[in-house]
Amino acid sequence: MSPYALSVLVSSLSAGSMITITSNHWFRDWIGLELNTLAIIPLMSKMHQPRATEATTKYFLIQSMASALLLFATMLNAGYTGEWTIMNMQTPISMLMLTTALMIKLAIAPFHLWLPDVIQGLDLMTCLILSTWQKIAPMALLIQVGPEMNSTLLALLGALSLLVGGWGGLNQPQLRKIMAYSSIAHLGWIIIVLLYSPNLALFNLLIYLLMTTSMFLMMMNSLSTNINKMASSWMKNPPLTLAIMLTLMSLGGLPPTSGFLPKWLILEEIIKQSMITLATIAAMSALLALFFYLRLSYMTSLTTPPSPQNSKFLWQLKTKPNKIISMTTITSVMLLPIMPSIMNLI
Repeated sequence: MSPYALSVLVSSLSAGSMITITSNHWFRDWIGLELNTLAIIPLMSKMHQPRATEATTKYFLIQSMASALLLFATMLNAGYTGEWTIMNMQTPISMLMLTTALMIKLAIAPFHLWLPDVIQGLDLMTCLILSTWQKIAPMALLIQVGPEMNSTLLALLGALSLLVGGWGGLNQPQLRKIMAYSSIAHLGWIIIVLLYSPNLALFNLLIYLLMTTSMFLMMMNSLSTNINKMASSWMKNPPLTLAIMLTLMSLGGLPPTSGFLPKWLILEEIIKQSMITLATIAAMSALLALFFYLRLSYMTSLTTPPSPQNSKFLWQLKTKPNKIISMTTITSVMLLPIMPSIMNLI
């Protein structure tokens, strides 16, 4: 792709998210979401492969349906109230339609089925953008309208996302699908605490973005798209193998990594709200997700798969330092010592 076209598309992605985050008018928010969707379509189809074309078509149709549903909900509410302000959703029907549209855009269960198939047909850089940057604008809208949403419905959707994200990744050999189910599970954690502590939901979103970015960057560095390729990555870069294992532990929420922080705080907040059943479901689903992260860690760092290479020391010639991976890995693994400062900020 031409650097000029790439710069225009990346600028459009950034502008679309900024418009949505900074606006309090539903029509401008819809324009920002549409700009986001249209800017990522060329990035998704740049490989010119049938699977990429199929994934792009699926993504476009699903996102168009969600955007149309959101616009119809806001028009219905504007016709009832006479204004387009975000914080003034008065009709239950429009609020239900708006909730459905945002859940589709975020791939929250049961509206998650498009995400694993779409991610599997894309290259790793586009998967990174789809799993991180494309979540920011819908999440910003969800946080703004969260106080007006049905708390029981959000808790139900969050618990379902936790279970689907935990079960879905158990027998997956493809890393991109595993990261898709990981995204569903992490967004479930955000949804269940959204109404009770928006600051904690934002903190969880930030940790998720750091961990997912770190994991995708390391997958790109090691050229890994499935478990077998990741298992042989130690021949190319042994320090990277250690970083992959630590990041996987952080994604699973294993102490003392950074991923343990939001899960601990969210469980504490849910228990304070006397939602013991939801806290139990969240803890059990975290164990399900931890299982396939441990499986990946075991395959990556503790096994030696069959290799056709005569020499197992490829790392001596091909190891290159990467500052971005270093920063994202450190922040996604080592935030626990500064937890008191984080708690003060929250």
